[in-house]
Amino acid sequence: MPVAPFHLAFPVDDLAAARAFYVDLLGCPEGRSSPDWIDFDFHGHQIVTHLAPEECRAATTNAVDGHGVPVRHFGLVLPMAEWEAMAQRLEGKVEFLIQPYVRFKGQPGEQATMFFHDPAGNAIELKAFADIGQLFAK
Repeated sequence: MPVAPFHLAFPVDDLAAARAFYVDLLGCPEGRSSPDWIDFDFHGHQIVTHLAPEECRAATTNAVDGHGVPVRHFGLVLPMAEWEAMAQRLEGKVEFLIQPYVRFKGQPGEQATMFFHDPAGNAIELKAFADIGQLFAK
């Protein structure tokens, strides 16, 4: 069964910076926009940046595999080759909250992951599985 696209709206403090980040760096085509918001095609999912500087703030973290994972975050599960290409593309262009690495190595749910912020401080996680069947493994 095909996966239904999700929709996520979140605050940013600078629409031009959001446009540059999501279009130029992450490669997300721009959809509709207004002076107060922009929507993007996030690998087939609709994300919408809303201008709301007062809503932008750092997320708290929880410990996962020895790292401080931002509680409030969103992201994608990419095929491994795309994840590896994106990790190389982002190197030197973002400050990683969690550098690209494989977590839960040798355990159920083993996955490649990386965390970084967009210009407004929204945390993004990109992950991949060598075996996508492990996505919900316990």
